[in-house]
Amino acid sequence: MSDLNTRFRMMHTMIRVFDLEKSIKFYTELLGMKLLRRDDYPDGKFTLAFVGYGPEENNTVVELTHNWDQAAPYEIGSGFGHLALGVKDIYAVCSELERNGASIPRKPGPMKHGTTHIAFIEDPDGYKIELIGLDTMK
Repeated sequence: MSDLNTRFRMMHTMIRVFDLEKSIKFYTELLGMKLLRRDDYPDGKFTLAFVGYGPEENNTVVELTHNWDQAAPYEIGSGFGHLALGVKDIYAVCSELERNGASIPRKPGPMKHGTTHIAFIEDPDGYKIELIGLDTMK
């Protein structure tokens, strides 16, 4: 695979949180991060809040995912979601990854309840890595 350093960028790590307000307060007040953005998805019944030390354009941040219908706190094992990497031309990247033996359980396409194109690949241990089409983000 050619020139990987310029094709990938670490974007965010996602964790599921039970109490979004408590989590935002922890990351912002205790850890000194800033709330960068917060998006509600009523059709999907979830909220995404992004916190970090600098703008998402050039910093890796934490995505806090709050599923509105979650009745009990998550267990640590199920609380971790995925790593995310931003890529240009997600379709070409996925095609090349697949040709090189990568498992792609979620082929590239528009995000459910959104327009950004995403895909999910799995590492050898089964950990999910989300690829986000940098040229499809709004």
